[in-house]
Amino acid sequence: MDTQALAQRFTEVLADLGLECIGVEFTPSQGQSTLRVYLDAEGREVNLDDCEAASRELSAMLDVEDPIPGHYVLEVSSPGIDRPLFTAAQFAKVAGTEVKILLKAPLEGRRRLRGRVVSVDGERISLEAEGKTFEFDHDAVESARVVPDWMALGYVPQPKPGKKPGKKAAK
Repeated sequence: MDTQALAQRFTEVLADLGLECIGVEFTPSQGQSTLRVYLDAEGREVNLDDCEAASRELSAMLDVEDPIPGHYVLEVSSPGIDRPLFTAAQFAKVAGTEVKILLKAPLEGRRRLRGRVVSVDGERISLEAEGKTFEFDHDAVESARVVPDWMALGYVPQPKPGKKPGKKAAK
């Protein structure tokens, strides 16, 4: 199944709702497979109402066009703070940000990389990780996600007054 083509078709269906399909993941299974669809909305957050409306529209389209054989569950969601990256253009949008990448084949003996996106030139991605620069084409990427900056998001706990960070109080 061509998930890129399916994502493009979903974007066409969702355009009237002001939504875009940024990517599709299909996880086959013996019992019940999962079709996960990630949405984005220009200039605003995707909310529960968006997901419900998109689910109705996509379910209707999938019932009529039937592009996926067998039984599966449709999951529709926002990309979240650890947003998945499906295209080189999406990597370009997060240049300077830390990402986790799983490559289809090892690069310099590594399939898993975690580093900062330095640049994107067409389909060529440059990533700085562990003091080295790795370059690879987007088609070498099996999966990728943004690493949330918890401190910038305000989720890092602040030390209590009088206590040193990282130290447990003596009993």
